[in-house]
Amino acid sequence: MEKLMLLGDEALAQGALDAGVSGFYGYPGTPSTEIIEYVQKSRQAIEAGVHRTWSSNEKTATESAIGMSYAGKRAIVTMKHVGLNVAADPFMNSAMTGANGGLIITVADDPSMHSSQNEQDSRYFGHFSMMPVLEPSNQQECYDMAFYGFELSEKYQMPVMIRLTTRLSHSRSGVSRRNPLPQNELKLPKDPVQYVLLPAIARRKYKKLIELQKDFMAESLASPFNEYMLEAPDTSKGIITTGLGYNYLREVYRDTPIPHPVIKVCQYPPPIAKIHEMYDKCDSLYILEEGMPVLEEMLKGGNFKGTKPIHGRLDGTLSREGELNPNKVAKALGLPDSYGKDIPEIVAGRPPALCVGCPHADSYLALNEAMKDYEKGHVFSDIGCYTLGFLPPYSAINSCVDMGASITMAKGAADSGLFPAVAVIGDSTFTHSGITGLLDCLYDKSNVVIVILDNSTTGMTGGQDYTAFGKLEKICAGLGVEPEHIRTFVPFKKNFDEMVQIFREEIAYEGVSVVIPIRECVQTLKRKHKQEAK
Repeated sequence: MEKLMLLGDEALAQGALDAGVSGFYGYPGTPSTEIIEYVQKSRQAIEAGVHRTWSSNEKTATESAIGMSYAGKRAIVTMKHVGLNVAADPFMNSAMTGANGGLIITVADDPSMHSSQNEQDSRYFGHFSMMPVLEPSNQQECYDMAFYGFELSEKYQMPVMIRLTTRLSHSRSGVSRRNPLPQNELKLPKDPVQYVLLPAIARRKYKKLIELQKDFMAESLASPFNEYMLEAPDTSKGIITTGLGYNYLREVYRDTPIPHPVIKVCQYPPPIAKIHEMYDKCDSLYILEEGMPVLEEMLKGGNFKGTKPIHGRLDGTLSREGELNPNKVAKALGLPDSYGKDIPEIVAGRPPALCVGCPHADSYLALNEAMKDYEKGHVFSDIGCYTLGFLPPYSAINSCVDMGASITMAKGAADSGLFPAVAVIGDSTFTHSGITGLLDCLYDKSNVVIVILDNSTTGMTGGQDYTAFGKLEKICAGLGVEPEHIRTFVPFKKNFDEMVQIFREEIAYEGVSVVIPIRECVQTLKRKHKQEAK
């Protein structure tokens, strides 16, 4: 088969296609977005009729993938780490229902928070749910783990998590393809109560899940992705790496052999028997894992009660925050940390900013003018391009917590007596998790102004479609917002006075107001014009 140059995200997507997947589900979020974007452009996916549209949020995506698995087809759901928080309910319960067709849950973590509001390690969720977790160390493993993950899922009728991280998702390498497999035929579960989590049934399924752990451990010990390099001359240190961390270890030693025993862990639960073998042989263990000290905590939490030290992020051998890199690994192992070069001083930092011509800029300028009569601290915002309204010259917003929180935070502040209480949320984010917050506001007749910035796309992650496009006014009216308090305008400087007047009128109204500035994102508009010019 051919060899392709692929991002880690793309390698996983191509692997799933070649492994006979029938559906991709997900919500865009860096660094996972390119998985579904790759499939949406794939001729192979189009010709095979593979489902590949975006879902409203990660929870609905996960539930849809569970439904496809229920019907016997192979399905994959994709999200970033904070998206797994949104999908936690179906994710946790999918370990109880199990799978029928192969089900892979792919989560891309973002160590160092390059484009995220927290630093979170999804392996904790995998451990919590007691489902197998795969963590590739390179692009070829991303591809191969799609095949392996579906096979493992169907062998044990259990979902499988694949955990990626930013550097692997967004770096390229050559990937060798296999012969594609056909899609599964429709096949309903043999057990008619497999997906019925009534307490009496759930208790039996939980017992079965616990019993499966010994099988998952055996699979991990024999996994083609876990490697045990225990024969080495210097046993003063035993080194355990996970996923991408193995590459940094190799970079530190470059062309020379690693003098210490090494275990590379890419499948969980971790191969405890082999780690015990290393522990008995070596004077100390060093845990090099990308993300939080998940494996380190497992080892220190009861598996290894001897006096030999175990070093990692918990004891400060590695920093608790941020990504791994070769210098951090070298320093942890007591080696010279001189890999790479410092950035020259002539390179100036360039903070992010709203694009020139962004419609949100004009909306914020008008909102600022309307809010001049009030003290600062009354505008709650959300996750998206418009979060950049926090920065000068706008300095327009006062919060950014999680998807949808702008509306419910404004509601809570209004409930406490704060006036005015304004929420700013994007059109895609409103669809993702703002609608239920608006329902709460309407139920309590809260005194809030909700500004839905409609730029006709999911802008922050590159311009993806979203499920409520063109329907925002009807949705708000259908939920119960008074039609006369659903106001729209086109955010241009020439409409500035009109925009300010609308904001002032709705701030003065005692009740739920929705203001929708509508103008397409300048970046998606540019792409359309380029396409039309061809």
